[in-house]
Amino acid sequence: MPAALTYPGVYIEEIPSGVRTITGVATSITAFIGRADRGPADKAVRIQSFSDFERTFGGLSSTSTLSYAVQQYFAHGGSDAYIVRVQKSAVAAQISLPTGGANALKLAASGPGSWGNALRVSVSYEATKDPANLYTLTVQELDAPGSKTVVHSEVFSNLSSDPNAARYVTTVLAQESTLVAVKDAAPADKPTATIKNADDPTDPAKYIAADGSGKDGDVITDTQIVGDPAARSGMYALDPVDLFNLLVIPPLDWDKDPDPAATLAKAAKYCQSRRAVLIIDPPIGWVDATTAEAGIATLRDAIGNDLAINAAVYFPRLVMPDPLQENRSETFVPGGSIAGICARTDAHRGVWKAPAGLEASFVGLRDLAYKLTDGANGRLNPLGLNCNRSFPNLGNVVWGARTLAGADVLASDWKYVPVRRTALFIEESLYRGTQWVVFEPNDEPLWAQIRLNVGAFMHDMFRQGAFQGTTPKDAYFVKCDKETTTQSDINRGIVNILVGFAPLKPAEFVVIKLQQIAGEIQT
Repeated sequence: MPAALTYPGVYIEEIPSGVRTITGVATSITAFIGRADRGPADKAVRIQSFSDFERTFGGLSSTSTLSYAVQQYFAHGGSDAYIVRVQKSAVAAQISLPTGGANALKLAASGPGSWGNALRVSVSYEATKDPANLYTLTVQELDAPGSKTVVHSEVFSNLSSDPNAARYVTTVLAQESTLVAVKDAAPADKPTATIKNADDPTDPAKYIAADGSGKDGDVITDTQIVGDPAARSGMYALDPVDLFNLLVIPPLDWDKDPDPAATLAKAAKYCQSRRAVLIIDPPIGWVDATTAEAGIATLRDAIGNDLAINAAVYFPRLVMPDPLQENRSETFVPGGSIAGICARTDAHRGVWKAPAGLEASFVGLRDLAYKLTDGANGRLNPLGLNCNRSFPNLGNVVWGARTLAGADVLASDWKYVPVRRTALFIEESLYRGTQWVVFEPNDEPLWAQIRLNVGAFMHDMFRQGAFQGTTPKDAYFVKCDKETTTQSDINRGIVNILVGFAPLKPAEFVVIKLQQIAGEIQT
């Protein structure tokens, strides 16, 4: 009722409806962890196209399996990704700009690697608001050290060496530059001008070049992939990321797979905590159906049955053209392509549709590294190994939709990838959509609101065809009342919400029964 009724008349009061819309989260944001030629290290960078990857991480590289996985992800329908670049013993190039004082302004390339050796910087006092105190930095990246061809340029005007200034050089470069950052504390004196009023700003002599100390580093190991949770390095660089749904870890090098126990098991555990699915590439030793059949149990044992529900393995590898080798055929792992197919399927059909079948076709694929027969497929599928198949007139497609826990002998509730991903989608959406419940009075009015809002979300999914059943009653239920939340729960500040759904399971086996009908017999 109104706060104070002080005079005779009509009072208007707005009453909240109690409806708080629960919005479904994204389902196919993919995180990639691996080696790249350039870019910030141990930091999750969001990209939405391969062009973004090229600008930040340097594009395709013969030393980076990650770059090919990302390129194949976007080629197959992916649209949103996080990249975590890891490196071992790489060094960032530096540029030292002299000042009017004893200390120089030291800049470092924004990420380690030899790419930074092609950077150069100029300083100008002209065209600033206060030439006596402010300066302009021009940072250029050349196509090679000592070259005259500029491939990227950044200009930062009205910079100051005063930490209290609005355009403090350290802050501006940290927030706006993709090429350089201030290495140590900026000295109080501004850097000495290299370009003066009468100088030609295109003259290479007016620039200070990087010192050539940039180094690409060694081949990464499992240690760099796993990282350190305290330092938020490796996979833990994804901690600040709000949401990702799929995780892809390409081979450490072209002939070096991630270690199942040291890396993949920890990645699967991390995915479980983040409600995501780990896509696992077939090890290089899986050259045929026999070696794959022998290896899948070992892989599952290394990861563990409890974590296998959040992982899926695909076999065999893919033969595709390599743009860096005049489009000659090379063999690649399928992880990036599978993640892209998941994204494409989610966009067209929904997360509850298995990313497999004739719609789940590969793009630009020339062949499979090993062609499976129906018999070989029949041995691998019951073990929880998803097969990539080639069919005459139908092309190359994903022909499996099981989690790593999908072996028949395990009889897991989370046997199928779409069922597991649908559950994770519901969990994440409800987790975010019910935050308003915290600290509300724990009684029937609250429970009714919960039933209303969660029920509306589940009904929307039912209408989209996400569940089995012809009626909502058959498809899902939402229960929150005095049976789920007892007085003991209330005393401990707990409200229990029970949500159930009838998942759509893929039709793996289509059985057609054919019977010959005998002609009518006259008797």
